[in-house]
Amino acid sequence: MKYSPNTQINLYGHDSTIQNIINSFESRKLPNKILLSGPKGLGKATLAYHIINYIFSKNEEHSYEVKTNTINKENKSYNLIINKTHQNFHLIDLIDDKKNIEISQIRKMIDYTNKSSFNNQPRIILIDNLENLNLNSTNALLKIIEEPNENIFFILIHNSNKKISETLKSRCITYKINFTFYNTLAITNKIIKDDISDLINQDLINYYNTPGFFIEFLDFSKTHKIDLKDINLNDFLSFLIEKNHYKNDMFIKHNIFNFIELYFLRIFGTSNDKKKFIKYYNKFIKKINNTKKFNLDIESLFMEFKSKILNV
Repeated sequence: MKYSPNTQINLYGHDSTIQNIINSFESRKLPNKILLSGPKGLGKATLAYHIINYIFSKNEEHSYEVKTNTINKENKSYNLIINKTHQNFHLIDLIDDKKNIEISQIRKMIDYTNKSSFNNQPRIILIDNLENLNLNSTNALLKIIEEPNENIFFILIHNSNKKISETLKSRCITYKINFTFYNTLAITNKIIKDDISDLINQDLINYYNTPGFFIEFLDFSKTHKIDLKDINLNDFLSFLIEKNHYKNDMFIKHNIFNFIELYFLRIFGTSNDKKKFIKYYNKFIKKINNTKKFNLDIESLFMEFKSKILNV
């Protein structure tokens, strides 16, 4: 159930945002620097690719279907982007498991902007995971977006749970993306063509989950043959720690601390001594934050959590 944003022909939950952007483009008022900002997993990249397809497919066969927010699979630009051969499109993203977008990637993009546009059409530069720009990359990007060449549009995608340069942010028109919990469930159900509540135990769900989270969670369960409907949070965390999934699986690496915080919230609701619980919770959360901040031994932290909390 792998979902790549550039192949998603349907767009869910972003009707007003994409319509606003389409109207701006048609009236020749579209800003040349757009920032799509919101928590990870809301479909910001999918939204970006739909905006891009609308612009590129306007004068092509099988153009973008505005009424249904749908990309036609037969469209030329759609297929060129999938095959990484569209001459008016340039993507910047994290490479493999690197932690930062490197300055060499920004320099390559700058060289691209200095070349001529194919067929005199708009060129679009998409930068995903903007929060992973390092200082040098950010400074290099600022220089080019402050005075971009004519007919070039930048679409920047930002995980709002992480900080980016305020100077960079101030140069863009920001579209803040967010869903209610019930929007998230409805959108997820449309994507997976099923009911998420029939697939995942309510004990494993919190109100901050996104459609992207649910899809990755289902992928994880399928890969490791876990029945998410019949496992509770306690047993699930024990399983993750015993099998060391926090070391090897990217989804768990990114989400295990969220599962631990969810566990604390669950037991808080049933605790008879809430003051004592809050004190212990704050102490353990501090340990989690120090482990992340100072790159401390994560295994000992999880072993302590399992022995002192889960098994109590």
